[in-house]
Amino acid sequence: LTTGELVFRPTVSSFGAERFYITRGAPAKLPAAFPAARVEGLTLSAPASTLAPAIRLRLDEKTGGIASLVYGERELVDGKAATALNDYFYLPGSDLKGLQRNGPVKIAIKEKGPLIASLVVESEAPGCRRLTREVRLHAVRNYVEVINRVDKAPVRAKEGVHFGFGFNVPGGVVRMDVPWAVVRPETDQIPGACRNWFTVQRWVDISNDDYGVTWVTPDAPLVQIGGITANLIGSLSDIRHWTEHLEPSPTLYSWAMNNHWHTNYRAEQEGNTVFRYFIFPHQDRYSEAAATQLGVECGQPLLVLPARGPLPQAPVRLSNHSVMVSVLKPSDDGKGMVLRLFGLSDKAEKVTLAWSEPRPARVFFSDNSERPRQACGDSVEVPAHSLVTLRAEWEN
Repeated sequence: LTTGELVFRPTVSSFGAERFYITRGAPAKLPAAFPAARVEGLTLSAPASTLAPAIRLRLDEKTGGIASLVYGERELVDGKAATALNDYFYLPGSDLKGLQRNGPVKIAIKEKGPLIASLVVESEAPGCRRLTREVRLHAVRNYVEVINRVDKAPVRAKEGVHFGFGFNVPGGVVRMDVPWAVVRPETDQIPGACRNWFTVQRWVDISNDDYGVTWVTPDAPLVQIGGITANLIGSLSDIRHWTEHLEPSPTLYSWAMNNHWHTNYRAEQEGNTVFRYFIFPHQDRYSEAAATQLGVECGQPLLVLPARGPLPQAPVRLSNHSVMVSVLKPSDDGKGMVLRLFGLSDKAEKVTLAWSEPRPARVFFSDNSERPRQACGDSVEVPAHSLVTLRAEWEN
């Protein structure tokens, strides 16, 4: 690279397309065709790129929530829902008649682009000393990142902090990421299962037959569907308070904080806490592999560190994007490497392993013991939503 040169290099890995902007030396000037993110008043926008359609969002000047989110030509905020995107709700006790919103907001520009444009919303909020919400629009890939900073007041009484997301996806099916599976609320639940709240591992996707949105929540796993329905103080023994049937809804509520349960310690949550949410619209049908890749990307982001020497090669590459590397580590006995694969599909997937040089001398199927079992070739079948563990060994 020459000083100040900007390089755009596409590569492909088991997690799909990865694209990097690499600079060296003096700061580089962006090319004229760069799809820059911009700020105009209460609006963030970015034009269409080779990776995504144009995106435009607008904040509500009174609440600070995202009142409009247009992706391509589709409006993804439901104007008829009880919440926009990232609205704040505070519930003291359990009576929804006492539900409270944040106070008047001050909105300021933080990032002007071109890679990231963002607005910061500050306000007083019940239950908090201060509420700060930053809404960031990422250019090129055109997705939204929300960073909510809650400076929580010490409250011993029963309370709940919620952030609402009223999406507009007509006929959309809600799917939730749970450990080693994906479930549809109501459809995939047995009688008597809890429908008032759900625990999510990384993401929720709402999609119809044409498009949808993947909502990633790395910091707040409790989610309510359709409304604030987790207000069940003192109702453990009364089944009349529990939801028996859940109507389909593209409205999500993140149950970020609460002290509804009885405890034997100080049930207050004073201090600063950050809750992040990522909104990835997509103009195609639901893909479990794509949603999982986004969830892992947000929960385990790449770390950028100074490096020297030649570019290292990945030990192994996968041929099938519906198979994910769950673990890649040295074996506990120090004599090999353990590779654990997870199937992201609802059917068995075949994947070919392309090992870098020097290739392992032997590859075995293994298990949690990490001991070698039967021999394995370069092609492996991974059952639906299942794990396959391999052990690779090299000549000394």
